[in-house]
Amino acid sequence: MTGREAALKALAAGRRNGAWSEVFLKNLMRDEGLSVRESHLAYRICMGVLQNRTLCAYVIDSLSTVPLRKMQPMVADILLLSVYQLLFMDRIPPHAAVSEGVALCKKYGGTRAAGLVNAVLRRAAEKGKTLLQIPETDVRRSSILYSHPQWLVDAYTQRLGSAGCESLLKASNAPCGTDLQVNTLKTDAAAALAELETENVGARPHPWLPDCLCADDFGDITELSAFKNGHIYVQDAAARLAVCAADPKPGMTVIDGCAAPGGKSFSAAAAMKNEGRILSCDLHEKKLALIVSGAARLGITIIDTLAADGRVPVPELAASADVVIADVPCSGLGVIRKKPDIRWKDPQALEALPEIQLAIVKNLSAYVRPGGVLVYSTCTVLQRENEDVVRAFLQTAPFDLQPLSLPGGIAAPEGMLTLWPHVHGTDGFFICRMRRRA
Repeated sequence: MTGREAALKALAAGRRNGAWSEVFLKNLMRDEGLSVRESHLAYRICMGVLQNRTLCAYVIDSLSTVPLRKMQPMVADILLLSVYQLLFMDRIPPHAAVSEGVALCKKYGGTRAAGLVNAVLRRAAEKGKTLLQIPETDVRRSSILYSHPQWLVDAYTQRLGSAGCESLLKASNAPCGTDLQVNTLKTDAAAALAELETENVGARPHPWLPDCLCADDFGDITELSAFKNGHIYVQDAAARLAVCAADPKPGMTVIDGCAAPGGKSFSAAAAMKNEGRILSCDLHEKKLALIVSGAARLGITIIDTLAADGRVPVPELAASADVVIADVPCSGLGVIRKKPDIRWKDPQALEALPEIQLAIVKNLSAYVRPGGVLVYSTCTVLQRENEDVVRAFLQTAPFDLQPLSLPGGIAAPEGMLTLWPHVHGTDGFFICRMRRRA
């Protein structure tokens, strides 16, 4: 199997089954034993198409006698991945992108469609990057150029203005590395960086977050000795800041109310020097098992787990914690740069989230002792899931907002903070710190 075939299968799985294309692709590459070169090609094409789907479709429709929406789905996918190569992958010769696209069509889309694919791709190769010029007068220009649904462009524009919206859209489509947190219970940043260098992983200290490394593409992290030895774990700087906002100390009792996949619990344990108690809760037992295995790898002994619905009270936990972290389920729109599929979620399916988020934070807040701290966080930038939920909660809850002062000079005197990819270089993220009245 070639990298192009793997990308095609991943895109088709996402289209047919709603699968996360990246997860499907990684499993497929492993099962098929793709070479490093072909794996990189597959990943770049698949993620690139998901990031630029609307733009590629716009280009195809401008060149084809048959609209993309009326083509066989596999033929449409083949055209999308081929046009992406022609427009964005300069190292691939245009003739190779065309010929490989036609070959894929003959194999997966039928010989009758191969003529159409050949004609469209030849026209795209001739016109090249001139096809990326969207008229300024087109009201959907930003939606097309950056391949974001119009409803999301409208929401960003309302919040940030036109210039801010465009900066965010650019950042959401730009390549980004991976943040690796150093497990200070076992090592330090300098030693972890040296260990990664021995395995040819390009990494460097984070510009403003201590004990955090920024890494370039490194393949399967579970194969790295630094990971196997429990010296690093994956967590974006924004999620780490949520733990910084909670400020857990050695000896405290901490409840991580929606803990999977465990990064915040692990960061809290490191901040607590593995002294005290952390209760990591999640709805799914399978996800809790991953937290247990991760804690064992990292040498963390203070984490217990509990399968619990965040909306349902656990009476014995009432007023028991010094710190409660409520990183609630959300639309996930802040991580589009890493999971481009997320932008295509049905907006109607997201409308019920604020009600669920409010129910969770109300329930988890009961676990905070008088004088204790509650941190509410999400990986989205939509006001209705963030500030609006907090304000609704504070209408009746005995909590007060607390100022935030975080690494990198990031501050929010009013206690609510939104992190933006184009401003902070992190995932889009919301953090709010509150204290329970004594």
